[in-house]
Amino acid sequence: MVQAFRETGLPLQRIRKALSILGEQGELPHALASRRLYTDGAQVLYDYASSTGDKALRLLTVVDSGQRVFHEVISKYLQRIEFDDRWANGLILPITEAPILHVRPDVASGDPLFRTGGAPLSAVVSRCKAGEPLEAVADDYGVPVSDIGDALGALGALAA
Repeated sequence: MVQAFRETGLPLQRIRKALSILGEQGELPHALASRRLYTDGAQVLYDYASSTGDKALRLLTVVDSGQRVFHEVISKYLQRIEFDDRWANGLILPITEAPILHVRPDVASGDPLFRTGGAPLSAVVSRCKAGEPLEAVADDYGVPVSDIGDALGALGALAA
C-alpha cells in the first residue's frame, strides 16, 4: 500500500509521519491496510469517527495536523481505494478522470494495471513507444483504445 500511496504523489515522509502518529495514538497496528485510512493524493487521512460505531458519520482528519476534511469535496478520490473483505488491497490511480488504472501490490510487483483487460501499464507503454499502433496493443490486451490513450496522455502530462 505504501507504493500505491506513493503513486498518488504522496511523499514517503508524510506516510511515515502519519503511521508514527497513528501508532502513538494506539490506532490499528496495520493502519496502511485499514478501511479507515484514506488519501486524497496530498495527505494521509484517517476516519476517527468509525471507532465510535456511528456508521452514518465519517469524520476524516489529516493525521499529522489534526485538521478535519470535508469528505464531500474529496469523496471521488477516496473511493479509489480498493478493499477485499477486510483490508485495503489496491488503489485506483487518480492520474486520469476515469478509474482505468489500479495498483495491486500482490500482482505484477505493484506495476499499475489496466482495470479492463489487466494489462501492465509498463508493457503497454513499452509497445506504444516502440511504435505499435494503439489499436493493435489494445486488441492484444483487451484494453479499450480510449483507456490507453487516456493513460498515455496522463503520463505525458506528468512528465512535462
